[in-house]
Amino acid sequence: MIRCLRTTLLLLTMMLILNGCAERNNELQKTNDEYQKVRLVMTANGTKIGIESLTANRFAKLVEEASGGNVYIEFYPNDELTGGNTNEAVRQITEGAVDLGAYVSGTMSLLDPRLEVATIPWSFSNYQEVRRIIDKTGGEYYAKILSEYGLVYLGSTHNAMRQLTSNRNPIRTPEDLQGMRIRVLGGEVYRLLFSTLGATPVPLGWSELNVAIRQGVIEGQENGFFLMRSGRLNEIQKYMTVWNYLYENYLFVINRKTFEQLEPKTQNLLREKMREACEWSRDYLEAEEKTIRVQFAADGLEIIDLTPEELNHFKKQVEPLREELKKKYGEEACRAFRIDMDKNI
Repeated sequence: MIRCLRTTLLLLTMMLILNGCAERNNELQKTNDEYQKVRLVMTANGTKIGIESLTANRFAKLVEEASGGNVYIEFYPNDELTGGNTNEAVRQITEGAVDLGAYVSGTMSLLDPRLEVATIPWSFSNYQEVRRIIDKTGGEYYAKILSEYGLVYLGSTHNAMRQLTSNRNPIRTPEDLQGMRIRVLGGEVYRLLFSTLGATPVPLGWSELNVAIRQGVIEGQENGFFLMRSGRLNEIQKYMTVWNYLYENYLFVINRKTFEQLEPKTQNLLREKMREACEWSRDYLEAEEKTIRVQFAADGLEIIDLTPEELNHFKKQVEPLREELKKKYGEEACRAFRIDMDKNI
């Protein structure tokens, strides 16, 4: 009975939201104010404290303040509008049932694999390098690909430079990974990389990870500092290897038909405030990671910084995989993200 009630409530919520979206044309009325009155619906799959949710909420606040309350963005985290179904949420954005969304490039690659090009292992050394590239040629590439699927690219912020933790043993060499059961995201890059290094990658939902580690089903996992703290993984893992092996980011998009219905003034407002929100969240995450690292070490997590020589052993072993991925995503994609090219653009 409770399950039926929950389902009924979810359906009623969806009907209200979709009805609001369908009536948008009536809401896009011109007034004597500087901005038209419009309500937009935004979704993401992260929790309320996830960096994409923090960014989305800041974006909504900036837009509302700058428009004098005329442009209002209603944000739903945890894929609430689709009962937790991320794939369905992405589909609804492309079809215009939901206006805006914030999802990692790995999730967005369900639309087009080329959107995952920035996750080719060891393509970037640090966050500053990533910022320069995405804010120039990388962002332009995202915009081009997303436009093919009825989406307008608004901005990008960090998910993380990803690190590795384990319970079984410290990890300094590829040999230390042999046979280790490591939780990974569903994207192919993660699975292929850890398989290449001799580990056993296990795709697993974030909500299941903590229990899986405690029960010994999973021995290790890879993630950024920020998300590890939110999951309190430092309390149940013994070792961390800092190797910045892969960069993952969130892409913020809006349905193109929705965007084109807006006045140019409102379109520019959304672009401008998204840039501000993304810059804020990038700064915030980078600063938080430094604080979190200190906290982790103080709590007893053994943190290992690989030397350049140690890191080269991993890079050498995955070089054939990097070449395979570069061919898959194509020359244009790799050039846009300056992969294996001079990063000072």
